[in-house]
Amino acid sequence: MAKIEVLERISDTVWEIPISYKKGMQVPARIYGTEKLIREMDDAVYDQITNVATLPGITKYALCMPDGHFGYGFPIGGVAAMDVENGGVISPGGIGFDINCGMRLVVTNLTYDDVKPYIKQLVDRLYERVPAGVGSKGFVKLSPMEFRKVMEKGARWCVENDYGWEEDLEMTEENGCIKGADASTISEKAIERGFNQIGTLGSGNHYLEIQVAKPENIFDRSLAEKMGITIPNQVVVMFHCGSRGFGHQVATDYLQVFLKVMESKYGIKILDRELACAPFYSPEGQAYFAAMKCGLNMSFANRQVILHRIREVFSEIFGRSPEDMNMRMVYDVAHNTAKLESHIIDGKERSLLVHRKGATRAFAPGMSGIPEKYKSIGQPVIIGGSMETGSYLLAGVPGGAETFFSTAHGSGRTMSRTKARKTWRGEKLQKDLENKGIYVRATSWSGLAEEAGSAYKNIDDVIAAAELAGISKRVVRFTPIGNIKG
Repeated sequence: MAKIEVLERISDTVWEIPISYKKGMQVPARIYGTEKLIREMDDAVYDQITNVATLPGITKYALCMPDGHFGYGFPIGGVAAMDVENGGVISPGGIGFDINCGMRLVVTNLTYDDVKPYIKQLVDRLYERVPAGVGSKGFVKLSPMEFRKVMEKGARWCVENDYGWEEDLEMTEENGCIKGADASTISEKAIERGFNQIGTLGSGNHYLEIQVAKPENIFDRSLAEKMGITIPNQVVVMFHCGSRGFGHQVATDYLQVFLKVMESKYGIKILDRELACAPFYSPEGQAYFAAMKCGLNMSFANRQVILHRIREVFSEIFGRSPEDMNMRMVYDVAHNTAKLESHIIDGKERSLLVHRKGATRAFAPGMSGIPEKYKSIGQPVIIGGSMETGSYLLAGVPGGAETFFSTAHGSGRTMSRTKARKTWRGEKLQKDLENKGIYVRATSWSGLAEEAGSAYKNIDDVIAAAELAGISKRVVRFTPIGNIKG
């Protein structure tokens, strides 16, 4: 149980750990969540988020979202903004090994009644066409040289090579290609791990899911319609994946670089080696920033190719073109990133490097960086739940300024993967899910057991906490009917 007694209750959903809690804290740490969620949080979150609060240049608060749980360096759900003009650092532990692990949501004009007779056929075909699991390889055959182009061009490379539509780029964070990616900052080992993984799901909590927007689960009909949810029991497709082994190697490479120079060259001392960092404007910091952007772009490309395969499969099963089925993107949003953004701090606009580790950007109406289509309503935020419970579409709101316009990214684990494997059997779980109307294919029974719904926090509790805290707004809740697990 979490040590709730160390927290000062700021509101029903905001809890603060003062700088007196730990030597070296530059700012207070704030954890978002209802009392129920806070009490369920593991103690490691307290230790990690207060360690984050000691990093050079951190601004305002070290933050943890309602789905927060133990991670590498930062807790998963951790957010920290560094003042790069005043010694702020960049830390791979604040971004994650799976750089730009993120979500993509696609609508269709099909209903549950249209899809139900074909759900097994759809899931089986998608399982064949979208490789999943550890070491899976994609059908897009690239040379290491061509892969360098993908690193720098992201999803734009895919569209140029007929793996998507021009409008897909408009509906992707950073238009599917973040500027400043530099392939020369990437090791040969990272290239070797990544060049054959475009169009693959990976393993762990990565998935591809067919879902239904039931009328009773639409919380804001006007916003839902503007985001493409327009018919009763509409079928959508959501998927979650990142930069695979490529991003992992990029993070590994630069963690080693930072550990060598952090103290000897820059005099930075940290409480946890997993928070290895370097000044943002140092040569090492800039090299990692450019390499991390390659990871972002690879992941955008990965999800773009997966979308292409999804459209192919739906077209084959239903005998209609993707355009005829209106298979358009709602949005593609990243989780594990660090980005330079302008934020108002104490009445002044400042350039901050916002680390979001297992947290989602949630820009409010009118902010730059949102597609024109959503300027008046706020950025779509896609939150994946467990394969048993459902997922959410949210919108960014002005109150998000308190969290540098960040919100949760998922349910958040409450149980280790090891314990989950000991608690459930994958074969039985698959049958139980099918009895509930959810057809699941997985690459392994043990992997399926790891992702049991009860190994996660209640997604409804997490989303309710985020909305009550005023950092995002519920739009639609989706119910799963078919799932592919990595």
